[in-house]
Amino acid sequence: MFVPGQRWISTAEPELGLGTVLRVEGRGVQVLFAKAGVLRPYAADSAPLVRAEFRAGQRVAGKGIAFLVERVEIRDDLLIYRGEGRELHEGQLDDEQSVSQADDRLIGGRTDPVAHFELRLEGLRRRAEARRSPMWGLGAARVGLVPHQLRVAGIASTRRPPRVLLADEVGLGKTIEAGMIVARQLATGRASRVLLLLPDTLVYQWFVELLRRFNLSFAIYDEERCEALDLPLDGAAAPANPFEDEQLVIADFAFLEANPKRAQQLLDAPWDLLVVDEAHHLAWTPETASPRYTLVEQLATKTPGVILLTATPEQLGRSGHFARLRLLDPQRYHDLDTYLAEADRFQPLSRIADKLLDGEALDEAQLAALRGAFAGDAALEARLAHTTKPEHAREILAALIDRHGTGRAMFRNRRTGIGGFPRRMPQWQVLDAAGLDEATRQALLAEFHADIQQPSPVLELDYANDPRLNALVELLDAHPQDKFLLICRSQAKVLALEEALRTRSGAGIARFHEGLGIVQRDRNAAYFAQPDGARLLLCSEIGSEGRNFQFAHRLVLWDLPLDPDLLEQRIGRLDRIGQTHDIDIHILAVADSAQHVLARWFDEGVDAFRQSPADGRELLRRYGDTLAQLADQHARGDDGRDQELDALLAETRAAHEQMAELIREGRDHLLELAASRDPHAEELAQAFRREDEDPARDAFVQRLLEAYGIHAEELGGKVLLLDPQYLSTDALPGFAEGPQSATFSRAVALAREELPLLRLDHPMIAGALDLALSGEQGNAAFMVDDALPPRSALLQTVFVLECVADRRLDAERFLPALPVTVTIDTRLAERADFEPSEAALRKAADRNIEVPRYRKFLAKLVPPMLEKAELAARTRAQAMIDAAMAEAGAALDAELSRLHALRAVNPSISAAEIATLATERDALLAALPQSRLRLDAVRFVVSADFLALR
Repeated sequence: MFVPGQRWISTAEPELGLGTVLRVEGRGVQVLFAKAGVLRPYAADSAPLVRAEFRAGQRVAGKGIAFLVERVEIRDDLLIYRGEGRELHEGQLDDEQSVSQADDRLIGGRTDPVAHFELRLEGLRRRAEARRSPMWGLGAARVGLVPHQLRVAGIASTRRPPRVLLADEVGLGKTIEAGMIVARQLATGRASRVLLLLPDTLVYQWFVELLRRFNLSFAIYDEERCEALDLPLDGAAAPANPFEDEQLVIADFAFLEANPKRAQQLLDAPWDLLVVDEAHHLAWTPETASPRYTLVEQLATKTPGVILLTATPEQLGRSGHFARLRLLDPQRYHDLDTYLAEADRFQPLSRIADKLLDGEALDEAQLAALRGAFAGDAALEARLAHTTKPEHAREILAALIDRHGTGRAMFRNRRTGIGGFPRRMPQWQVLDAAGLDEATRQALLAEFHADIQQPSPVLELDYANDPRLNALVELLDAHPQDKFLLICRSQAKVLALEEALRTRSGAGIARFHEGLGIVQRDRNAAYFAQPDGARLLLCSEIGSEGRNFQFAHRLVLWDLPLDPDLLEQRIGRLDRIGQTHDIDIHILAVADSAQHVLARWFDEGVDAFRQSPADGRELLRRYGDTLAQLADQHARGDDGRDQELDALLAETRAAHEQMAELIREGRDHLLELAASRDPHAEELAQAFRREDEDPARDAFVQRLLEAYGIHAEELGGKVLLLDPQYLSTDALPGFAEGPQSATFSRAVALAREELPLLRLDHPMIAGALDLALSGEQGNAAFMVDDALPPRSALLQTVFVLECVADRRLDAERFLPALPVTVTIDTRLAERADFEPSEAALRKAADRNIEVPRYRKFLAKLVPPMLEKAELAARTRAQAMIDAAMAEAGAALDAELSRLHALRAVNPSISAAEIATLATERDALLAALPQSRLRLDAVRFVVSADFLALR
């Protein structure tokens, strides 16, 4: 029974110290861990909590006093400790108390197998190493190690807090970058409540992307969910805010615009991090702002972290980019004219940067521009006389980057700068329309109209006599060794195509559409991914959202969307960094049909089948209505249609070339270079390389799972089947539905998205490790080591050094929960070099030692040996604390120095950012010395003859 005022310990997070029960409501309980600044809600019947109860003979501390407990009383379900003439109520206890019972278990003869002790010690070491890594929270993420994505995520994740605009071109992975930032913020404790605000068409894509790639389970909010949650709390006068029921929330703009009450509740709820996709749709001018922009502005004002995503190039709407930047920093970006003037000033400097990179000489006008940029800096002005010298050019380039106006708020990567993309090879299958009857022509036209509507209406579809079906069958027959991905508009089309192909082709077919559950979609995608699996995957539009099918290189376009960005999403399932083949894009169209007109516009006007157009959305805005009208007229055979179509194609092509040149000429190379020079740019890439090249970790994970009865069977292709047939506890996450396939290979996990990538921060493995380290298993052991000298006995102790601090400080990057091992012999001398022999570890499982028989001499020997070990551990712990403080001080002082230097030349560095970092530094350097030791495990090791002497 939970009672307010009681003290409890989290078995999953013992480093939080003692928690205090604040409130008990129905089946829930709230526990405050004051030292760590954490408030945790738990379900009362399944909370990972244990009562902090101390017995006679143990030491307690609180209110500035400490004493040995002589007796314990209970009053109103609360404990009162008495001893040495003093009294402490449990609510007065310090948040840090020694609560280990490992020594009691050893003295009482209640020991575990030696293998469990070894597993526990290795788990402590590996968890500490992993928690210190800059990639903690991302190790199990199903992401390719793409340099520009790792740079953006690594840099943004270190911002306090991150307020950034991700503006990479289409297909470069802005969603992945944002997901990595979110995952890191959550894993390090810098954020706990995250809101994703999206157009309704992207809700499912983001939900799947975050779940499948980052193991983050967000809750999708709509009116039905809110109504279910919008109930008053027990004893409360007002209804609860439904948005406070979940920590990770996805909401769409349309839902909030239709429900002002929900929008206000969203604003009233506290958030740590806000993510907004398609931010270019947030309309703003100096005179007015759209409702969506206003909502985001209100949220951005009160939310510490903000991530905006847009693929629109700055040159296609500089006022729009300013509008987005002012959401991130309204003080810095307060006036549009000032921003435009600054952007104009950096335009020629960006071209100078290109020349410096190429080692070319600068002309007099460019040198004059640099003198103006470096006015007052004599050292840099002196370098201008020798710009062709590589060392001077690097210094000048670095100075330009540091002065760049939006370099810290905005990240912009371009496909041409990244490289590594395959060629797109359009393969036209234009089918003769001469033999078509009127009913088929009308069916094609009706299908076109349905395809360009949002949402698409339901049609009765029958493709048995559709001329495109013959072309599709011929394609499958012509390339019997290749896999084909076919993406079409709707689930109804997928089902109709499957039905039509059933009697026409012997190729294996898999389906992927929104009518299937997530598990079934994963199974079908896995069937397609298998070398001997399906050759054709029929996808509705949902298949173009976030999935990776780059093991295939043939895309069939049964139909086409009107939106160029949506077409780019389809092609992007295959056209990805790391694709080893050219992409064959098969366009199936009946000559002179509406679909053929749309395909010609994409090909001749936008060049979308060969390139990734950055201006697709703008071209659609200008010409979309005219295009749809002409396609309709063309399909109906109206007079004059060819001339009007040719004129539209020419006008679109001219506009596309003009905008492409504008983007090319207005390219801000300084912005692209800014990320590469950040001190955190390569941290993530280096950490991933170290992590992925650690085969010993894989063996540890298998031993950890085996300790709970999970048998791992090799299935081939680097795939494991984890079988829970002999699972020893229901508390282990991930096995509710039975056996689970998984992999240790990043490449396999990227190719097969249904397979978890097993790393220490995967929820399944992290849960198993927390379960192992929070329980008693392995914390007391007894073994015989034949390699020891005669009459020898040693006590191996494992203390854990923990820094109990506000989680938002992320103190564990400098001082994670570190195991401190100390070995003491019976003469109370430290044996710093002792390690049990390999032979003793191998034989330990075969030796049956009745440890309870030796309780008397254990009770006599262990306490003084343990006391000596604790003294030695405290000395070592202090050295670790000193090292952590030195590391933290050096790292944060260096960041502060760099920010101060940047602020002198770049107004994007705010005084608030510097103050936040300085406050964090001071809080960390105050918290680290307060770290405490906790006895975690003990092992008594004796020589072969020692037991005979007893």
